[in-house]
Amino acid sequence: MQPIYANMWYCDELKSTPKPEKGIILVTGATGYIGGRLVPELLRRKYRVRVMVRSYSHDYNLRWPGAEIVEADALNRESLRVALKDVHTAYYLIHSLLLGTKKFETTDIEAAKNFMAIAEEAGIKHMIYLGALGDRSKKLSPHLENRNRVADILSSGRTPVTVLRAGLIIGSGSAPYEILTNLVKNTPVFFIPYWAKTKSQPIAVRDVIRYLVGVIETDITEGIEYDIGGNEIMSYCEMLKTLAKVQNKRRFFLRGFITNTAIYSYIASLLTPVPAPITRALVLGCKNEVLCRDHKIREIVDFEPRTYREALMAAYAIEKEDQMQSRWSDSYPYTHELAIKLHQLNPTPKYNSTYCLLTYQHPENLFISFCQIGGKLGWFRNNWMWRLRGMVDGLLLGVGSSRGRRSYSELRVDDVIDFFRVENIKKNKLLLLRAEMILPGKAWLEFVIDSYEGLNKLTITAYFQPKGIWGAIYWYFFLPFHYYIFKILIKQIEKKS
Repeated sequence: MQPIYANMWYCDELKSTPKPEKGIILVTGATGYIGGRLVPELLRRKYRVRVMVRSYSHDYNLRWPGAEIVEADALNRESLRVALKDVHTAYYLIHSLLLGTKKFETTDIEAAKNFMAIAEEAGIKHMIYLGALGDRSKKLSPHLENRNRVADILSSGRTPVTVLRAGLIIGSGSAPYEILTNLVKNTPVFFIPYWAKTKSQPIAVRDVIRYLVGVIETDITEGIEYDIGGNEIMSYCEMLKTLAKVQNKRRFFLRGFITNTAIYSYIASLLTPVPAPITRALVLGCKNEVLCRDHKIREIVDFEPRTYREALMAAYAIEKEDQMQSRWSDSYPYTHELAIKLHQLNPTPKYNSTYCLLTYQHPENLFISFCQIGGKLGWFRNNWMWRLRGMVDGLLLGVGSSRGRRSYSELRVDDVIDFFRVENIKKNKLLLLRAEMILPGKAWLEFVIDSYEGLNKLTITAYFQPKGIWGAIYWYFFLPFHYYIFKILIKQIEKKS
């Protein structure tokens, strides 16, 4: 087994030579799981990177220093013209899986057609697409079929496209990894349906990134489709058993008589941080074998892929070191980037509750304290109330509270904290969270530090913009709980600081 280095740059061991002379490299889907790890690797190899996002944030300049940020949407051809201007190579990492099975198909197809057309118009020299494995001669799940259709659409134009077809991607923060690890952690007995014995070829996320970078540095890959996978072929049941051994947990695997994938995906969404729309799409894909038909890519991008166990160990090491670069929740819900912001509301929210505390504690200590809320560490006190609210949201197929956090040592804009998302953050001054649970309205939670007569004033404000009469009823029903929850929370923030 090769040694595991959690903080090692993925592409430092590539034998290919960087080619920054190619010009501008566009990365779409950069705020997602794969794109969030690809951009730093390209920048490290001195490429001129342009990152395409749907909604601009100053935080992106801090996250990817040296990259050009352009605001565009694949569903808007005019914005694509701006994004694709003077681009040599474009990475197409866009997918709408997070919309659920009813919407992602038409959205993905429209986006792919737009991108292909404007890429031709702009004279793009090369396109790279990360698709999905699956035997196309057999009936595929909607998710796998859709990824293959997108590959066909992108390849139908004049722009040469390199298609990399992958199966389950295993790495810290990936949706398959978090589904599998949390199922093993939270399930003493597994009832295994017949489709859990379907064969798959999981691949480590670092190997996916190596292939994505390797093909841009090897011109002979242009216009060719490659299958990429790890060094092992395993059933999903075998993956769970391997995970149980790695976690040192005794788990029982029994034959299951219920085979309905909707039931399994719903249960998985309750036992893991990954919500129902994603788990359902992935579970449906378990009925299809996702195996590499050949390994010709290994002759071109030459390195030894990791085994499934090695991928797990690398993911654990990164989690232990709290060095996770990106996570599946970065892109969920799909429209979170376009959600209305608190400062955009006019007039301001109809309802708010404010709680203040004067303290001698230093602003930096207060800031660090309230930036550690949520996730495994909880909300200092009354955690059962926060978790109960998240559990109810999960039962309603919302995001729930089990999403946790990407990191406990840092926060950035768009990071997830349970059923909130960071909308704004200013060091030692402010943290603004936007609620993403199912609500009859829109809600925010704000932490602010100000100076006041020689002391520091810590303020917590809950904002709510109701939607109809049910929104007003919701606010007034929970208003008595606000005093109890936020009074304790603000005191605990001071105490922990």
